[in-house]
Amino acid sequence: MTGAIWNLLLGLAWVLLSGDFTGLNLLVGMIFGYIALLLIEPQVESLKGYPARVPRIIGFLGFFMKELVQANLRVAFDILTPPWHMQPGVIALPLSARTEMEITMVANLISLTPGTLSLDVSDDRKVLYIHAMFLDDEEELRRNLKEMEHRALELFR
Repeated sequence: MTGAIWNLLLGLAWVLLSGDFTGLNLLVGMIFGYIALLLIEPQVESLKGYPARVPRIIGFLGFFMKELVQANLRVAFDILTPPWHMQPGVIALPLSARTEMEITMVANLISLTPGTLSLDVSDDRKVLYIHAMFLDDEEELRRNLKEMEHRALELFR
C-alpha cells in the first residue's frame, strides 16, 4: 500500500512540475514513478514486493474486463433472442480464500459479473454458494470461477 501511495505522489509531482494537468500526463508520471520505485525497492523496506504486484494487477484487470465483456454479451444475447437459453441454478464453490477480505473480494467479483450472483458463505468459510443464470455446463462454470478466484488471490500474495 505504501508503494501505491508513493507512486501516486510521484505521478502528481510529475504533473505539477510539468504544468500539464491531463490524465495522460498523470499516467506518464506514474510510469516514471513506478520505474523510480523499482530502482529503489532494494534499499527501502516498505516497498518490498510493490514492483512485482503492479504487473499482476494490470494482468488481472485485463482478465476481468475480458470476463465482464463475455458475460455481458452472453446475457444480452439471451435477453434479445426469443427462446431463452438460460438454465438457472445454485452451485457450491469450494473456496481457496481464507481471510474475510479475500472471501469478500472473490464474492464481489463474482457478483459483478453478469449472470452470476454470490448468495452466501458457509459457516466454516470454506464454501461460497453462487446463483448462475447459465448452468448448462457446471464444470466449466466452476473452472471459470476458480480461475477468477485464483487470479484475485494472486493480488494478495
